[in-house]
This record gives sequence, structure tokens and C-alpha cells, in this order.
Amino acid sequence: MNALAHEFDLAQATMLPTGVAGDNAQAQIAALKARWDALHDAAHAVAQLAQLAREDMDEASASLPERAYSAGGPRLDAVEHGISDLALVMQTGLTALLAATSQGKDASSAALTLWLEFHAGRKAIAALLEPAETSALQ
Repeated sequence: MNALAHEFDLAQATMLPTGVAGDNAQAQIAALKARWDALHDAAHAVAQLAQLAREDMDEASASLPERAYSAGGPRLDAVEHGISDLALVMQTGLTALLAATSQGKDASSAALTLWLEFHAGRKAIAALLEPAETSALQ
């Protein structure tokens, strides 16, 4: 079995950006988008290890950074923390998967589990931006 290797690094995705001026909305949105996109790049790598097809990001996921910034306050903070938490899970899991595949082990079932965790985490992060009435009903 050939070991798969990926060149992305989530290290930058686990830290909230610092030194971004509060009035520079585009820079804050861009920083959040970069972290969100890094998570999706990691999910693509995990999908490959799970032998799944690449999943394109839907419009709701693609617009999450802008919607989070627009929500502001506690919702933006919660989304930022959720992204950091999910980045840590993905980085740790992907590192373990790549270590297993480098030893010639089949990690496809573990990769599928991590891929499902990514989807659950992404759904939870998106739910932070739903209206309170909708969230309370589910």
C-alpha cells in the first residue's frame, strides 16, 4: 500500500489572528475565511484517506466567515472558538492517519470516522449562526 502524504499544515488555523485592527472588516473576514478553508483542505485529505470523493463546499459553508462576522459579538467568538477546536481535532487526527499510512496500515475506516467528525463539527459551527428560534426547536 502506498502511503499518502499531504503538504498542508493546520498550525496557522489553530490560532486566532492577532494584530488585526477592529475596524478592518475585510482583514478579519479574510483571516477567518483562511482558517475555514484550511479546515476544508484537511477534510479533503481525510476524504482521500477514507477513499471518498472530493466534496465541494456549498454556499452556506462558503459564506460562513462573512455571516459570522456580520453576527458579531458572542456568536462570532463562538464560531472562532469552534473553528479552533475543530482545527485541533483535524490536525491531531490527520497526523495520526498519515503516521498509520506511512507504516503501510489501512487507515480508511479511521479516516471515515474523522471525516464524519468533521461534518458533525462543521454542522455545529454553522448552527451557532442560526436564529435562536430555529435552534431552540431542534
